[in-house]
This record gives sequence, structure tokens and C-alpha cells, in this order.
Amino acid sequence: MSTTQNNMRQVPGGLFPPPTGLTGAFALDASHTRIGFSARHAMVTKVRGAFNEVEGTGYLDEAVPSNSHFEVTIRAASIDTRNAGRDAHLRDNDFLATDQYPEITFCSTSVERLGAGHYEVVGDLTIRGTTKPVHIRLELIGSIIDPWGKLRVGFEGEATMNRKEWGVSWNYVLDAGGVMVSDNVNLEFELALVMVEP
Repeated sequence: MSTTQNNMRQVPGGLFPPPTGLTGAFALDASHTRIGFSARHAMVTKVRGAFNEVEGTGYLDEAVPSNSHFEVTIRAASIDTRNAGRDAHLRDNDFLATDQYPEITFCSTSVERLGAGHYEVVGDLTIRGTTKPVHIRLELIGSIIDPWGKLRVGFEGEATMNRKEWGVSWNYVLDAGGVMVSDNVNLEFELALVMVEP
């Protein structure tokens, strides 16, 4: 095997050079991305869900992470908790008011490297027309050249938000004490990015 081939990574579909850097413009691969959430229900269980329609773009600067930025748009009505009645309630004015506010958006304002492969992304999250900052911890899961010669990068992370700060304040007081839905919502991110321009 030649020296060139020794420096290539074998992947389905052929031989491609291994990734040498993560700096460039990226687009979110929505079909391999999950933006989800969980909230405590009736004080004893959790409801989990996700948004099925998301898109986003950004720029990664591996050497100077503070130069990186990301913008994500979510179709609010694409919320999916695997229960049609609950999803309809989440779309109405008690929660997301999707007819009036069809999009949830996030625009980063800073990116900081916390350690090898770990980052904090701070940005403006807009829900129901209200914009508040949110802090997201992300971990770089890996990068690979896919069978089509595209550089793919994966991140996973989470954040916690108090939904009332964004005007999502509906609740129901339980007879036994406590409330139907927790104020705090855990946000969950599994992000697949594809480089569109080095």
C-alpha cells in the first residue's frame, strides 16, 4: 500500500482523507439532528419530546472558538411528544402559540472552549416573541469524511431553561400538591453538521 493510502481512512464507499481541521461554514443536517426536551409531569414522571423540523447554519473556528457562531430556526408546530392531544395543547396559546409565533430561533452571541472537545455556547433564544439568553454546554463527539466526501461533525449537549421567562406559564395545581408541569425544562441537543465551505 502506498504512503498516500496509509494516510487515508477507509469508509464505506471508498478512501477519503481524514479530517484535518474543523474550520469552515457548516449547515445542520436535520435528518441526523435531534433538538429535544424533557419536563417533569405531575411531579413524578417526565415527558420527553422533540422538534421534527429544524434548520441551521454556522461557522466553526477550531483555532479561535470565539470566532464561531450558529443560527438555528425551529418550526414550533413540529413539536412531537408522541401524543396527539398533548401536542395540540403544546401548540395552542397555553404554551407555544404556534399560530402567532411559528418559529423558535436561537442565535449565538459567544462560543468558549472549556477544555478539549468541550464548549459553552451562549445565545439568544426566542420563544413566543420573547428573547432571553441561554447557556448551552456542548461536547464534540467526533468528525469524519462521509462516503460523499463531506466533512461531518457531531456535537451533543444540554441546557436548562425556566419556561416562564419566555411567557410559557400555563400550569395546573394538583389536588395532592404540586403542579402538573415543572417550570424548568431540560433541552437536549444531538447535532450533525456538514461543512459547506472550508
